[in-house]
Amino acid sequence: MRVASALLLMMLLLITFTAAQNEGRDILGAHDLSSGASPVSGSMSAACLYCHAPHSGIGKGPLWGQTLSSQTYSMYSSETIRNTTVQPVLGETSTLCLSCHDGTVAPGQMVPYGKAQMSGTMTSILSTKLEGSHPFSLKLPIQDSATLVPSIAATQTTADSTHSVKLIKGNVECTSCHNPHNQGIDKRSMTFLVRDNANGALCLSCHETKPRTVNARENALAQWTTSIHANSAAQVAPTAGLGGYSTVAEFACLSCHVTHNASGTAGLLRNPVPPAANIDSTSQSCIMCHNGSDKLLQPVANVFAEFEKKGHPFPTGGNTHSPSEPVVLVQNRHATCVDCHNAHIANQVTTFSAAPGLRPSQNGVAGVAADGSSLTGMATKQYENCLRCHGNSSGKQSLAIYGYLPSRAVFAGDPLNLITQFDITAASSHPVMRDSTSTSQPSLLGSMWDLSGNIQNRAMGTRIFCTDCHNSDDNREFGGTGPNGPHGSKNDHILERPYTFSQVAAGTWPSGGPGSLVINLTPNPALDPGSGGPYSMCAKCHNLNNVVSDVSFSKHSKHILTGISCSVCHSAHGVPAAGAGSGQRLINFDVNVVRPNNGVLSYDRSTNTCTLTCHMVDHEPNGTVTPAN
Repeated sequence: MRVASALLLMMLLLITFTAAQNEGRDILGAHDLSSGASPVSGSMSAACLYCHAPHSGIGKGPLWGQTLSSQTYSMYSSETIRNTTVQPVLGETSTLCLSCHDGTVAPGQMVPYGKAQMSGTMTSILSTKLEGSHPFSLKLPIQDSATLVPSIAATQTTADSTHSVKLIKGNVECTSCHNPHNQGIDKRSMTFLVRDNANGALCLSCHETKPRTVNARENALAQWTTSIHANSAAQVAPTAGLGGYSTVAEFACLSCHVTHNASGTAGLLRNPVPPAANIDSTSQSCIMCHNGSDKLLQPVANVFAEFEKKGHPFPTGGNTHSPSEPVVLVQNRHATCVDCHNAHIANQVTTFSAAPGLRPSQNGVAGVAADGSSLTGMATKQYENCLRCHGNSSGKQSLAIYGYLPSRAVFAGDPLNLITQFDITAASSHPVMRDSTSTSQPSLLGSMWDLSGNIQNRAMGTRIFCTDCHNSDDNREFGGTGPNGPHGSKNDHILERPYTFSQVAAGTWPSGGPGSLVINLTPNPALDPGSGGPYSMCAKCHNLNNVVSDVSFSKHSKHILTGISCSVCHSAHGVPAAGAGSGQRLINFDVNVVRPNNGVLSYDRSTNTCTLTCHMVDHEPNGTVTPAN
C-alpha cells in the first residue's frame, strides 16, 4: 500500500512536471535531488520523496518527510522595524524550508526512509543566523507601517495583482515569496520566486510607493517610482553577479538590497565582499556602483575616489550612523552617503539650476532651517542639508586634515556654527542663506569661471551654493570629469580651488604669534582664474586684477602683491552680528595673524583704515603705517 501511494504521488508530480514543461517552464530545478539538476543529489529516484512522504511522515505540514531542524534562530531586527519576529513553530511553514536551508540537517535525512546516500554540496545555506534575511515569522497581528501597503495589516492581503504573493496564515513566511515546486516562474531570477520580480514587482507587492504616514513616520518609498534607481537604464554587468536582470531599473530593490545573507544587516544592504576598510555599512552599499567599478557597463562617476582625497569623514566606531538619529547631529558629526542623499528619491542632475534650491541628487534629504531648528519635512535648499552638521550641533571638531583654520576677531559662540555667519542677522556674508545686498561690487563677475578659467559658467545670481566653494576639485558642473558635491577635494577644507591662508610662526610676540611676520608669503601671486594661484577660489567669482587696481580699497594691491592673503582681513563665510567692529565687507580679522595696536583692533569703513599690527607693521587710525617694535 505504501509503495502504491508513493507511486501515485510520483505520478501526480510527473503529470504536473510534464504539463509545466509543455508550457516551457522548469519545475523543481535545484529542488530535484533525484537528478543532476541540483548541486546535491541522492540515491532516491523520486524527487518528491526528499521532502514528502505519503505515509509515515512527521505528521506536520504537507505530508512532510525530511527531518526537521530544532535550531533556535537569530532573526532580523532594526531600529525602525515595526514588526518583531518570533521563533518559527517547528513543523510549520518556514521550518520546512529550514530543515535543509539552515544547514544543520543535511538533505536526504528522511524520517520514513532513513538517510539517503547524497553527493554534492548545497550552496543555498542561510545558517541559523538569520539577521541578514528578510524578516518572517512575525509576531501577529502584523502592525501597519508607512512602508507597507495598507492591506497587509488591514486584510492580510498583498497588493500583488497576480495574487501570487500571499501571507501565510496572516504571516510572512518563506512561501510568501518562494514556490519550492517551481524554480523558474521568474525566468531571469531562478530562485523559486512566486512571480516575476523585474522592477521590484514582488517586493512592491508588500512595500508601498504611495505617500503614507503611520505613527508619525512618512513613507520613505513615497517617491521611489520617479527616482533614478527605479528608472535607470544603466546596464548592470553580468560580472557583477547580481542575477539575471539587465538594468538598474530592472534590478530595482535588488541593486542595493539582498533578501538573504545580507552582509549589511541593517536594511539588508548589499555590501561588497570583502568590505571596504573604514567605511560604514550604509555607504558600503553605495560603493557597489559609485566607485567607478565595472559593475555597470557604463560606469558612473567615481565618488569614492573623492573621499580618498580630503573628504567628508565617514562614521567611525564612536559616531556611527543610525536611521533614527536626530536631524541635528549633536555629538555625532559624521557623513554617510544617506546623510546627504536619499537613494529612494534621488535623481540625476541633468541641468545646473540656480541657488539655493536643492539639486535632484539630494531629493528627499533631511535639513535644518535657518534658525537652527529641524525641518518638519524634507529640505528644499542645499544649505539646509549642510546645517545638519555645520549649524547649531554641538561636538563639532576642527580636524587638522582639512588645513589651517583662522580664528576670527568677531564670533558669536561656536566659531564652527555657520548659521550665525550666514543668516539674516549677520553684519555681512556671502549670499548663501540670504540674497546678496550688493551685486555692484566692482570686482564681481557676471558669471563664474569654470575650472580652466577660460569658460564662463553659471551666471552670477543673488545667491550662491555652499558647493560653489566646497566641491570636488574636478566636479563636472564647472568643467571637470568628476562627481559634483563636497565629497572630497585635493584642496584644504574641501575647496573646489586653491586658497591660501596667511599664517605666522607659533610662539610669542615678536618672534611668533599674532602680529609677527607672515611665514607663508606668496608675493606677486598669479591672479588669472585658471592659473591655480593661491586665490583661485576667489577668482572664480571676483576679478582679482580689478581687486589689485585698488578700486574698492586703496591698499589691496600693496597687501596682495606683498603676499598677504585675503584671509587675514576677510572671512569667507560672513561676520556675525555680535561682537566688536562693523563687520562690513566681510572684514573679520584673523587674530591668529594680527594683534591689536595699542589695544585697538578695528576697521573704519568711512576712512577705509585699519588699526592693528600685522606682519610686524603697526597700522594707525590715520592710515599711516610704521614698523612695529
